[in-house]
Amino acid sequence: MISIKRGRVVSITSVRPGITELTVDVGGKVARAINYDDLTGGVRVGEEVLLNTTAVALGLGSGGVHFVIASLEGREKELAGKGHIMKLRYTPLQTRVLSVEEEDSPYRDIMTGADSLEGIPVLVGTLHSMLAPICAVLKERAGSRIIYLMTDGASLPLAFSRTVSELKTKGLLDGTVTCGNAFGGDLEAVNVYSGMLAARHVMQAEVIVALMGPGIVGTGSRWGFTGVEQGDILNAVATLGGNPIAIPRISFADRRARHHGISHHTLTVLSRVCKIPCTVPLPALEEAKLRELLAQLTEFNLWPRYRFVLEDGSPVKACLDRHHLRVTTMGRGIDEDEEFFLTCGACAEVARKLTRGEELHVINAG
Repeated sequence: MISIKRGRVVSITSVRPGITELTVDVGGKVARAINYDDLTGGVRVGEEVLLNTTAVALGLGSGGVHFVIASLEGREKELAGKGHIMKLRYTPLQTRVLSVEEEDSPYRDIMTGADSLEGIPVLVGTLHSMLAPICAVLKERAGSRIIYLMTDGASLPLAFSRTVSELKTKGLLDGTVTCGNAFGGDLEAVNVYSGMLAARHVMQAEVIVALMGPGIVGTGSRWGFTGVEQGDILNAVATLGGNPIAIPRISFADRRARHHGISHHTLTVLSRVCKIPCTVPLPALEEAKLRELLAQLTEFNLWPRYRFVLEDGSPVKACLDRHHLRVTTMGRGIDEDEEFFLTCGACAEVARKLTRGEELHVINAG
């Protein structure tokens, strides 16, 4: 279930709000580790710490580091902050937050009356790596006020995301809301519905981007992936009167057949989970690749159910370069997996056009 080892802090390599990155000596081997300061308190060089080493033992990807469970120096940590809502509930590290909806929240009255997203675009995706290219294009080309809603489908602490920290520092992201058991956002919300309403009515979002944090869970099976939440969120956007946009996961670089072209994750969500007629942007690609995408839509009988929009996503390249954003998805950058990034650029362009009332290039099976 869990691998726990003792280690000693060798160095502190990076500090961001809520998180300290370390190197630790574990049995004579130096490795990377992460300490969540709000959960376990601060740590110092030379201290002995208790580490969760499970991810490294399993050779996991984005989460493949050690995590500090506690310092063994015996320091106590007093309860701080406000709020009565618990996240990481019924675990040794359960933590209280001030939820935007609760009685003690300064936004309680706003949230009590909030019931509609008022037609704003909500981009809903499955991979955390979609966030930076979308924000870069939207902010540069539209200047939209962008709020990121982070779900609990992957990483739970928002602090784990270097991307969010960089986007906020560079002025490309205006605020964050963490919902469910995800925590650490500018606002905390109990669920996706109230999280989106908080983004709109408290943070004045013009566009919401709803994605999980780093580390999607997948099993290679039809239903065993946390990205299935995309369909539920799209349904929620429609319920609340927003303008739902599904970000398709598209790649011609992934060697796994199930993720070639339109990923099976997207196809499962659109064919089985999403129940509302949302907008699905597609990037303008070379003819052979575009034909392959369109054939997949035909195979899954998706044409009658959704509004497919063909859009030029190429501005994404210049936007990423201009802001010195070096983004990878599954270890691949824009040069290795161009279509993934062009898709994100296309989705951002569609959201931009919707905010300005511009015409969309809707395509159909014919």
